[in-house]
Amino acid sequence: MGSNQSWVTEFVLVGFELSADLEVLLLWVFSLFYIFSLLANGVILGLICLDPSLHTPMYFFLSHLSIIDMSYASSNVPKMLANLVNHNRTVSFVPCIMQTFLYLGFAATECLLLVVMSYDRFVAICHPLHYTVIMNWRVCMVLAVSSWSCGFILALVHVILLLRLPFCGPQEVNHLFCEILSVLKLACADTWINQVVIFATCVFILVGPLCLMLVSYMRILWAVLKIQSKEGRIKAFSTCLSHLCVVGLLFGIAMVVYMVPDSNQREEQEKILSLFHSLFNPMLNPLIYSLRNAQVKGALYRALQRKRPT
Repeated sequence: MGSNQSWVTEFVLVGFELSADLEVLLLWVFSLFYIFSLLANGVILGLICLDPSLHTPMYFFLSHLSIIDMSYASSNVPKMLANLVNHNRTVSFVPCIMQTFLYLGFAATECLLLVVMSYDRFVAICHPLHYTVIMNWRVCMVLAVSSWSCGFILALVHVILLLRLPFCGPQEVNHLFCEILSVLKLACADTWINQVVIFATCVFILVGPLCLMLVSYMRILWAVLKIQSKEGRIKAFSTCLSHLCVVGLLFGIAMVVYMVPDSNQREEQEKILSLFHSLFNPMLNPLIYSLRNAQVKGALYRALQRKRPT
């Protein structure tokens, strides 16, 4: 194929086909959700950094989850909001590929980090006497760095395979942002290698970790049922329920989008699911995971007391 056909300068993000009044309404709603998600995750991150009582492995991983949520939302949502403001929904080729790389990297890292957090809960409940030995700070750092490294290495592999493809038109990406499956549909060559690598990544990032987490929570459930006191069982269940909610939202959406066979009827549904993942998930995670936690509430109260004039 000639070089004049192998490179495009920009893509057009189709997004939702809505009336002008509805776009203005969604602009305000999505902006409020985005600001709230940044503020909520920022508060959680600040409390974990500043309060010594939260310097534990569980909150160490939660701080990384907050960073991922803020970064993931910031890689997609600002462009969505800009598209609601003006009708020129073009995005240059390089920023589009960078957006694909960032959202893949942050999403994969979050999946791996949730596996690490389930392992942390497993050790805390099933091996409480050895928790501080097993989950020492060296182990926590290795697990966190490994999650970030694996996530972005996988994203880099996908981007390299994407860049080898020629794009000669059409240029309309039928999505809210440069989502990899939607971009692949515009390639003027066979994308079977990309599809195989995406499927293999889903098995590694979604199916494998989900199986490990199910095994972990079966062991946790068995250990919790052995606890004699009702208060102890409730406390143990509450520490895991939040994690299960986050896992269900993230893994459920990702498996529907990337592992269910594609069809034209599903394109609009996938846009809504991706919107939920990009906008609502980062906002819900602090509410589900941290702001309802007694230790986080205590840390927030102490922080406000320190700022209050004596």
